[in-house]
Amino acid sequence: MEKYIDYILEQLKKIMAIDSPTGYTKNMTDYLLMEYRRLGYEPELTVKGGILVKTGGEEEADAVLLEAHGDTLGAMVSQIKGNGRLKLTPLGGMNPCNGETENCRLVTREGNIYEGTFQLMNPSIHVNGEFSETKRSYDTMELVLDEKADSAEEVKKLGIRNGDIVCFEPRTMITKSGYIKSRFLDDKLSVAILLGYAKYLKEEKVNPKRCLYQHITVYEEVGHGASATVPAGVTEVLSVDMGCVGDGLECTERQVSICAKDSGGPYNYEVVSALIEAAKRAQADFAVDVYPYYGSDAEAALRGGHDVRHGLIGAGVFASHGYERSHVDGVRNTFLLLKSYLG
Repeated sequence: MEKYIDYILEQLKKIMAIDSPTGYTKNMTDYLLMEYRRLGYEPELTVKGGILVKTGGEEEADAVLLEAHGDTLGAMVSQIKGNGRLKLTPLGGMNPCNGETENCRLVTREGNIYEGTFQLMNPSIHVNGEFSETKRSYDTMELVLDEKADSAEEVKKLGIRNGDIVCFEPRTMITKSGYIKSRFLDDKLSVAILLGYAKYLKEEKVNPKRCLYQHITVYEEVGHGASATVPAGVTEVLSVDMGCVGDGLECTERQVSICAKDSGGPYNYEVVSALIEAAKRAQADFAVDVYPYYGSDAEAALRGGHDVRHGLIGAGVFASHGYERSHVDGVRNTFLLLKSYLG
């Protein structure tokens, strides 16, 4: 089993190194298509831009669709200011407080990349007496380019325009104690886990009774990632996303979380119950929690009109939508649960 955990961590580093904010995911999906093929599968690129791959199973009816999203938070240029600074608009729930002082990459439509930093306007404490009192928002913060561009005209000469994508540096690292720290563990950590599970099925020649699909979605952060692309015969959608860690919840970064309810309502009672029993069988360290502010791809599938049961699991992630943290144990417990639940 440990070789699959090592593979998951290796793939996580590779996927994290590929910028993929919502709406700008082709480079990531190109890599994932190549990796699924290298594992021996035949992935398909959906019209929407995600990836669908059948990973095995005997019976086409009563199939299970596993979903993880590869799109992340980010931003887009919305205004080029007269002083050469750039006003941004968020892609997904990128909180400006969490992005302050972060290094960024701006990608133009022509594929040129420029470096910069997301800063508060007038960010020097030695100059700005209201630094601490200023509310952080996209109206009070801006992207400062690392270029000689002190006017809108100079910025435009670089080929930069409104609508260009801004990617925040993930700063991925794995500590000696097993903690995984990075932006965008939500949900690239789960994408890596699904790759690891696909590798396990292929190399161990496991062929579950129920047909299994994996769907890597690309618009989850804006709410419609999995609203389409549910293959015929699928009766259950299981979202593998981050497990919430925070006040009032039981889950830690070292566990797998099973969500009973989130802001969209309860998950299918029978599915949640079966996941709990599977975790017990596998002796996986798990927690069952209710997430107060959360929505998943599984719910998007239901809202898209699909008649399916739904569930949600994931490795515990601390400081979600910020500089996030999980643990190798959380990855291992999520992997154990998938093995036990699906075969």
